[in-house]
Parts: sequence; C-alpha cells; structure tokens
Amino acid sequence: MKAFRQRMERTRRMIVSVATVDEKGSIPSPAEERYDCPTMSSEIPNTMTAALLAEAGGPLHLRTLPVPTPGPGEVLVRMAAAPINPSDLSVLRGSYGSERTLPIVPGNEGSGTVVAAGPGGLGRALLGRRVACAPSGGDGTWAEYLVTRASRCLPLLGGLSLEQGAMLIVNPMTAAAFFEIARQGGHAALVSTAAASALGRMILRLGRAQGMPVIHLVRRAAQVELLKKEEGGEHVLDSSQPGFAAALSALAEQFQATLWLDAVGGEMSRTLLEAAPRGSTLLMYGRLSGEDSPLDGRVLYLHEKRVEGFYLPNWMARKSFLQSVRFGWRVQRRLARELRTEVGRRFPLAEAQAAVEHYANHMTEGKVLLVMSFSQVQ
Repeated sequence: MKAFRQRMERTRRMIVSVATVDEKGSIPSPAEERYDCPTMSSEIPNTMTAALLAEAGGPLHLRTLPVPTPGPGEVLVRMAAAPINPSDLSVLRGSYGSERTLPIVPGNEGSGTVVAAGPGGLGRALLGRRVACAPSGGDGTWAEYLVTRASRCLPLLGGLSLEQGAMLIVNPMTAAAFFEIARQGGHAALVSTAAASALGRMILRLGRAQGMPVIHLVRRAAQVELLKKEEGGEHVLDSSQPGFAAALSALAEQFQATLWLDAVGGEMSRTLLEAAPRGSTLLMYGRLSGEDSPLDGRVLYLHEKRVEGFYLPNWMARKSFLQSVRFGWRVQRRLARELRTEVGRRFPLAEAQAAVEHYANHMTEGKVLLVMSFSQVQ
C-alpha cells in the first residue's frame, strides 16, 4: 500500500509539473495547481450535442445525447475543440478498419478540461486539468463531452492554448514517434509520403531540426513548389513525373534512407519497397489510396527488407503513463516551431458536416477545427 501511494504521488506531481510548470521549471503550490472543476451534480448537464455518423459514407447528423458517466479509470472531458484529420475521413467512409459499431460519434483527438472522474487515482489527479485527449474505444471527440480512459489524456503545459492542444496527438506525436523509431533503429535517413500534408510538413521541419535527411514524396508539381518555397524542403519528388521510381531509388541510395513512411498504400507501397535500399523497413501507417498493397515477397526475402505497421495508440500503449507524459511534454515544447499546425478554418460543432466537406476539398490548406467552445480556444 505504501509503494502504491508513493507511485500515485509521483504521478500526481508529474501531472502538476507538466500542466503548470513555468519557464524556470518551478512547480506551484497545491493551492495554485488546479483549475476550477465543476461537479457532476451541479454544473454538468444531463444531455449534450454531438455529431453522429449513422452509416458509413453517410452524412453527419447533429444529435442530442446523454452526457456519459465515467467508469473506473475513466474521466469526463468537457471538449473545447477537435480537428478533422485524414484518418477521420477514412472512418467516415468506413475504410479505416475501426472496430467501433455504428452509429458512432467520430473524432480521433481533441482538447478540453477534465470535469469528472470515475474511481481511480489517475483520473482524480487529472480533475480540473486542461488536457489533450483521444477516445478509448467508444465515441469520439466531435461532441460537447467525451468519456475516455484517464491514460488517454495528456495534461497541457500552462502556456499552451486549448486550440493547439486539440491537435497535439495525431500529427505531432506521430511525427515525433517516427524520429524516435528512426533513432532506435539506427536509420540514417527517412522517406516520407504524403509530404504536403500537415504531418508531412512536421516531418520535414523536425528532420531539419534534428539533422536527419528526409526525402519528401508528393503527387503534384504544385506541392513540390509549396514544400520548397514555404518549408525549405530540399529533396522533394513528384510521383506523377516520368522517371520517379529511378530518381527515388538513386536518392535513397545516396542518403542510405532505410526507414520508409507509407501513408498511401496501394501500388505506391510496391514502388516504395522496390526502390528502397537493402535492409530497409517500410512502415505502413495509412491507406490514403483506399487500395490494398500488392507486395512482392521476393523483394522482402532476397533483399532483407521488412514491412511493419504503425498505429499511434498501440505504440503509445507500450509506454508507461509517466513515459507518455514525458513524451507528450517534449512534443508540446516543439508545437510552436517544428510541430506547429496552421489552422485553415474553424467551424462550430453544429456545422460538422460542412466542416468535413470543406476539409475533404482543401486538405493542404491548413487544419480544419471543430470548436465546441469558442470562448475556451480564443
């Protein structure tokens, strides 16, 4: 029991330090630690507004639903904002591979304030904290309230806005994870697909900051110019151009790029694997093409190449909660620089369907954000 209390106290102090540490590294007194926290009985309504997906490929409908109650190890988050990501579009189309049963509230990440907690010390330690959060198997973040496991919440640094916190997990943490994987695997350089996306630009900036060469792959000439002019990208290739595969193979050999980040799938996976140097790893983390990947097994066993999958929740699950908090802290410190996200447009939750349609047609023009509380994110 004593050891358990000591672990919980270390966890509490880590949460406090991450959420409220100042630039000098000092931790405030207990009286200053916590934001005001409403109670379930007095300030949390019985119902909430949510965007609901009833059938794959169908439109979103605004619905009034009961506010969920957190169970053991869970917290209730009053949502402030949530972005729309490419993975969300896949969920809406029914092609993401999610095991959730329709109808569902979509949304893979967001931010807000923990306003209630079920039994468990970690949830209680998060009460009143501003957090970035992700769903834990049930409904998602496109609603006024979210119940999720306390371990799926990351306390935000004191100077970080809820708007930026809403976009902390899916892209910034994925980009940081790729470079951690690269370092641990001894890879000298990376190849990044869908490089004009928000995540692709983060990979570009983070590679430059860490001195690791990255080869950036896009689909159009305009995207080549965008990455070179706006982001200072050096090694950018257009997959629609003649001679693309040969140019990619030569550049990969030059830099010994042996970690290949595949967000596209389909025929592109075969092209990447064949162009990769001996001993390379193809890390598949998306399926933007919507197609299966026809891979040639001979390329794998004759040239000692590997294909692996990456799914951020699974990768994070291998870390302890304290390791996850520390990792999240490091990522947050880069949000204003290499891991920054440009917001293209903000929509109220009531216009969720219009927001999805806008994002689907303007995916490289900045992140689209669903806002549940404009007063919290401004």
